[in-house]
Amino acid sequence: MTTLFISDLHLDSDRRDIGNQFLDFLKHDASEAEALYILGNLFEAWVGDDDPNAHYAVIKLALRKLFDHGVPVYFMRGNRDFLIGNQFASETGVTILPDPFRVTMYGEKALLSHGDLLCTDDLQYQKIRKMTRDPEWQASMLAKPLRDRLKIAKQARQRNPDRGVDSGANIRDVNEAEVQRTIMQHDVDVLLHGHTHRPAVHRIEVGKRKAKRIVLGDWYKQGSVVRWNLGGPRLEQLPR
Repeated sequence: MTTLFISDLHLDSDRRDIGNQFLDFLKHDASEAEALYILGNLFEAWVGDDDPNAHYAVIKLALRKLFDHGVPVYFMRGNRDFLIGNQFASETGVTILPDPFRVTMYGEKALLSHGDLLCTDDLQYQKIRKMTRDPEWQASMLAKPLRDRLKIAKQARQRNPDRGVDSGANIRDVNEAEVQRTIMQHDVDVLLHGHTHRPAVHRIEVGKRKAKRIVLGDWYKQGSVVRWNLGGPRLEQLPR
């Protein structure tokens, strides 16, 4: 059996091609998997579980079908969908994970993360991240009328775009010292994350430890997935 890992789809009604590829992925690849892990930014913007967005409703239904099919789905919030809550989990059947999350995968010790916590050189972003993850700030945001939250999300996307031809151009990469510290702190062999839109497999030596950092890509031009089985993790592109 194989476990699948994806991130940074940034699903949005303006990009139906991404949504269609994801629906096909759920129907075929994911339906035969042991489990599916979504490591953040499944959606381009999430303003609350009460948003009646029709495109998102189709995605939620597909996730529920996969769960009902018997495939566990694990979800980690990203910097675009950090307001996903318990209603979404109940509707889709997904299990929401903290960030980071340590897991043993086919005998290997791994740490899963969205990845933005590793980008410590971007001090302004880290301040924003700390604010938006604060429960009081989130409660205040969710108390606003839906139309106001949608307007705020639109303004935020205009100020901080991470879409386009070079989809990682506006995202700072990870801090290597933070990567090494994180691997040592959590005592893992593999660090798997997304966020930076720079898909790659990095070999890392931390003291006497030999580890790997695997970075998932975004889905703007094609899909990106890590397939992990007894043979180890394998990063692949999914042509559209």
